[in-house]
Amino acid sequence: MSSLPQSYLVNPDRLRSVFEAQRQAFAEHAPLPYARRMKALDNLLAAVLKYEQTFIDALQSDFGRRSAHETRLLEIFPVIDEIRHTRRRLRRWMRPRAASVNWQFRPSRAQIVYQPLGVVGVIGTWNYPILLTLSPLVNALAAGNHVMIKSSEIAPATAAAITRMIGECFSENYAAVVTGDQHVAAAFAGLPFDHLIFTGSGRVGKMVMKAAAENLTSVTLELGGKSPALVHESFSMADAADRICSAKLWNAGQTCVAPDYALVPIHLLDEFVHHGLAVISKRFPTLLSNPNYTNMISEAAWLRMQSLLDDAQKKGAQIVQVNQADEKLTAGSRVFPPTLVLRVEASMRLMQEEIFGPILPVISYSSLEQAVAFINAGPRPLALYYFDHRRSRINEVLARTTSGGVTVNDCIFHLPQHNLPFGGIGPSGMGAYRGFDGFETFSNKKGVLLQSHWVGAFCDRLMKPPYSDRTNWLIGALLRRGSQRSIEKMSLPESFPR
Repeated sequence: MSSLPQSYLVNPDRLRSVFEAQRQAFAEHAPLPYARRMKALDNLLAAVLKYEQTFIDALQSDFGRRSAHETRLLEIFPVIDEIRHTRRRLRRWMRPRAASVNWQFRPSRAQIVYQPLGVVGVIGTWNYPILLTLSPLVNALAAGNHVMIKSSEIAPATAAAITRMIGECFSENYAAVVTGDQHVAAAFAGLPFDHLIFTGSGRVGKMVMKAAAENLTSVTLELGGKSPALVHESFSMADAADRICSAKLWNAGQTCVAPDYALVPIHLLDEFVHHGLAVISKRFPTLLSNPNYTNMISEAAWLRMQSLLDDAQKKGAQIVQVNQADEKLTAGSRVFPPTLVLRVEASMRLMQEEIFGPILPVISYSSLEQAVAFINAGPRPLALYYFDHRRSRINEVLARTTSGGVTVNDCIFHLPQHNLPFGGIGPSGMGAYRGFDGFETFSNKKGVLLQSHWVGAFCDRLMKPPYSDRTNWLIGALLRRGSQRSIEKMSLPESFPR
């Protein structure tokens, strides 16, 4: 593993000094003009392209083995694509947006002005450290903010690479990376940022939110949870098994929006399992030295997977692992085999915890109502996947379930859509980002009313002390009638000027 530059193994005093330098720089230069924001995005785009191989090598080091194809496809390309999307639309996003005014105030005008918040904190995570660190950075820079990043110490080689890249792109008082252990992370979360975004577990998310509350810092939390994949009996079991199992095994299941468990019709359970085992065997004929199959991030993560299976087996589950070459897979290798779990009970740990690994519980259901009730009985998930071609049933499932996001007839692909917000709800998170939603998250939506001379004069005369009978008439008219036309039809009191 690569070590981090000593200057970035920071203490709280250094954190505070970087923060104060950014706050001062923001005060001196805000609001950053369009040209400056575009220059920042151009620099970042060029740097990510330049660091492509460096990032691949760093993630290989951190994971022991990380599929280079998945790094390029699931991390580097989405960041580059998001930068390009943002560059094409930033000028339009920055313009004030006209808003309608209440009829009582016409012909006054209203608009929404997007202004940067100030200094934004980004706490990244280890499972997709490029995407889930740089994507919020893109949104925050586009919105005109200065940014401090806390990279995950669990992926130190990648953190070191991100630190070097950001240092080459930006001055420290504009964008900076700090790295350290959980004590540094706690001090980072306690800084009085103008906004803080965290990606990680719910347990740590609670601590981040508590620390941010001390400064009344607004937060975006991207957490996780048990995202279900529900298959209707009319859908092809072969296609559903392929798409669910393939998505489950990207990054060896270490994906916050991976399908956590599958719900399939009871009479089609065997068919789904058959196709699932077939597609896994086809895609991963070997495991131990297969460059396309990613390791668990640590031995501890491997041992946690095994403990989940041990608990399930003790409680009556059937464990089906795919290891065609019959390789010896130990905690030291950090290679955990793809696993399907049948005869699942709610009391099992793998149904109580987010799995975050290559284990897929497959649960049977008797009716769609039963399946939806099962999903709704648990915490609201970050994602939901439903497989069906009938629009009426799709709409029904969408209406009766609540989740951060949804992909219909596939898994995960709602996440990279530029025009869809990405975020959770309840235990799976709060707030959203990506595309315009990201620009909006890192902006202050300032409402502005441009008062009309005539409306202003009318308000001065009737809506301020000393009040009169005419004021009472106006209040009564507003309370009783719902439109201007209705009020115009009302007879005016004798004393009211005509």
